[in-house]
Amino acid sequence: MYLYNSATRKKEEFQTHTPGHVEMYTCGPTVYHFAHIGNLRSYIMEDVLEKFLRYEGYSVNRVMNITDVGHLTSDADEGEDKMVKGAKRENKTVMDIAKFYTDAFFADCSKLNIKTPEVVQPATGLIAEFITTVQGLLEKGFAYEAGGNVYFDTSKLKSYHVFHNHDEEDLAVGVREGVEEDSNKRNKNDFVLWFTKSKFEDQALKWDSPWGVGYPGWHIECSCISMKYNGEYLDLHCGGVDNAFPHHTNEIAQSEAYLGHAWCKQWFHVAHLNTNSGKMSKSKGEFLTVSLLEEKGYDPIVYRFFCLQSHYRKGLVFSWENLDNATVAFNKLLSRIAALNPEGEVDSAVLAEYESKFKEQMGNDLNTSMGVTALYDALKAKANDATKLAILDSYDRVLSLSLLDKAAKIRAEQKKAQANQSAGGYTVTGEGDAEIDALVLARGEAKKAKNFAEADRIRDELKAKGIEVTDVPGGASWKRV
Repeated sequence: MYLYNSATRKKEEFQTHTPGHVEMYTCGPTVYHFAHIGNLRSYIMEDVLEKFLRYEGYSVNRVMNITDVGHLTSDADEGEDKMVKGAKRENKTVMDIAKFYTDAFFADCSKLNIKTPEVVQPATGLIAEFITTVQGLLEKGFAYEAGGNVYFDTSKLKSYHVFHNHDEEDLAVGVREGVEEDSNKRNKNDFVLWFTKSKFEDQALKWDSPWGVGYPGWHIECSCISMKYNGEYLDLHCGGVDNAFPHHTNEIAQSEAYLGHAWCKQWFHVAHLNTNSGKMSKSKGEFLTVSLLEEKGYDPIVYRFFCLQSHYRKGLVFSWENLDNATVAFNKLLSRIAALNPEGEVDSAVLAEYESKFKEQMGNDLNTSMGVTALYDALKAKANDATKLAILDSYDRVLSLSLLDKAAKIRAEQKKAQANQSAGGYTVTGEGDAEIDALVLARGEAKKAKNFAEADRIRDELKAKGIEVTDVPGGASWKRV
């Protein structure tokens, strides 16, 4: 298996500290608002990576943080805490905001078939560990106190710019325009390990520390959470490419300074999801969420399918037209799978052959577009339908598109519709989409049972999908508008 390593900027054979086992860390959300679908692209790809590692036979311990304190609105350690900003926006407490948006995040993940990591740790739950690590960095000479805060001293490192191609003198403060320089810093690339009340009087969450009442910086959280649950040696660290600098660069700096040895073998960064106007972000108002997709009639799994059609290291452009195209392709794929007969014996030799091909394709830097192509190749296999279904089911352990479940549902609905029609019941005619046929049939049955509320609900769902239904004698016809 080969993965591109962001730290070395080349594709490398994947190796771990312990043979057959992966210690994996993924940067989790800052829970001050809903995750937009650009954020969720990273989590989808990290989910596929974890599942493929398991498919390859590795055991995986995956750890994720929840940032509920310390992440400021500027990467230069300036501005307001994002959690405090969210609490003010909604007139709630910070912890109420954290719980609500943490729950919302995992609800979105569930809709996208993203597995919950083995360990999920909110930052507010490890304050003692953060303080211990900051003390250790001070004792080792890698940190200093100034203006009431504790800073990491980047000048003490032999190399700092792991994920940045520019020379030190070319770097703007905090890589953001319009950010004033912190006069407490000895070097412009130094970053805060611990803030105190001397600088942020209105901070909602504060704890006692040797340096005064305050709270941890964003970067120290991930290092400490990983060291606690993954151990001193990390195999794989994942996140969006926007976290590479300064967040991941700072993680490496403080972790290796504290531990005294190399920390993480492999770095995996997912490229941005863009719109036609550029990078998707909450601040620009292009706030597309899973809930919005559902409101517009899209199955969230179609968005996962859309993401899998592109390589994780390439920017992906989102548009409603592109999502419509993915919807059509996904529904056609499901219809083909639904047409397979599940009865029969599975040819284990053919199954093993196709699984080996899939590992080879996906093992080349997690090539999910080839993984999707493999689904269509399985449908063309010279094998019986039961074997084809077994191959598809095997692939879906990694791709997680719920293919067989959705196909089985379509198959059952088709049988129900055929039985109904053969008995002289409600007849549906349309454009050959089994899923839409089933919804139109369900609407007709609800009307027949005088359950008009359900009939209206289904009508609205069809309308959201762009479907126009016309009642005709003995049934209904439908078309896309």
